[in-house]
Amino acid sequence: MKINQKETTVTSQLEFFVVLANHGSLAATARALDMTPPAVTKRLAQLEARLGVRLVNRSTRRLSLTHEGELLRDQSARILADIRNMETMISEQKGQVRGLLRINATLGFGRQRIALLASQFARQHPDIELDLHVSDRPLDLIEQHFDLGVRFGVLPDRRLVARRLMRNRRFLCASPAYLKRHGRPRTPADLLAHRCIIHNQNDEPHGVWRFHRGANSEVVKVRGALSSNDGDIARGWVLDGHGIMIRSEWDVNRYLDAGRLELVLPEYQLEPADLFVYFPSRANLPARVRLFVDFLAAQFR
Repeated sequence: MKINQKETTVTSQLEFFVVLANHGSLAATARALDMTPPAVTKRLAQLEARLGVRLVNRSTRRLSLTHEGELLRDQSARILADIRNMETMISEQKGQVRGLLRINATLGFGRQRIALLASQFARQHPDIELDLHVSDRPLDLIEQHFDLGVRFGVLPDRRLVARRLMRNRRFLCASPAYLKRHGRPRTPADLLAHRCIIHNQNDEPHGVWRFHRGANSEVVKVRGALSSNDGDIARGWVLDGHGIMIRSEWDVNRYLDAGRLELVLPEYQLEPADLFVYFPSRANLPARVRLFVDFLAAQFR
């Protein structure tokens, strides 16, 4: 986003402050807006003088918002979102689909799949701006002003509508080299004697694996020397023969087909992690959101 330094409209001032609040420093804001740091400082001072309040507390490196600054940031984001929605509604009345589409997706899947699909979508709809934000943790789509999120598993947010895009089983797997050295477990309890690679996800209990077989369930608290919050790192370790781990079907199918990984305890089922697209439950859903949701559904069908 570029803001003309001479621009003094209310909208541009709100845009300026939202960028400043999100970046948290004068230098980062200057880079984001293609301005000089002195120009950012001057513009902030003008805004504070206009409102008659201090908006930020300045330190050597970072800025922290005052109570008034937090109010201005939150209200500015809402006002700017309303303006964008108004512009979109007017454009849609003329048969044009345009506007900013903000998407949140899981880190690994967002990089490997959603980014490529977003590229295809952008070619088909050049008037729609796409902002793809990948993160390991689910974000609050409403509070952080995202139009939709693409994530595995059900999110505990009743304000959102969920549409399943893909069924996704989870497997226990290991490399042939590891199984040759350490043997193959026959029951979930046997995992206690094995090296397990733990993928630390969100606030889930680390190393607690739940298995189902028919009507019976079993929970095992596994241990291992290697753990990571990054699924790609953990997958690399299991491919290197360091242990046994749980991975999603979409992520390991190609390694199973190639013989680089083998299923462990295939007669037991793990909790699935189906892929969903989430979006706020709004009666007047913008056309750009509907288009992208339908596009995703068609791609994963």
